[in-house]
Amino acid sequence: MEIIIKENANSIEGHFVGRLDTVAATKVGSEMAKLGEYADREILLDFAELEFISSSGLRLLLMLNKQSKAKKGKVIIANASDDIKHVLKLTGFISLFEIR
Repeated sequence: MEIIIKENANSIEGHFVGRLDTVAATKVGSEMAKLGEYADREILLDFAELEFISSSGLRLLLMLNKQSKAKKGKVIIANASDDIKHVLKLTGFISLFEIR
């Protein structure tokens, strides 16, 4: 699992590559924390190359979303596969994020 972070003028992007399972969630926690440092901005999570997300990965998304809402920012999920969208829908996360 890899997260590639790109900072723009008014937003930050995190490009997810691989599987965000329990083991990966533990390893990428510091990178997710880096995204949280920009919680007052628009945070775009690009899931084009995300193959799988576990409950541990969903927990990281929930924590990031909570930080963002507290600082009047916004978390957007983009380019999610149908399988990832299905997981987001089943868990109710689809209503927590803007999905593009």
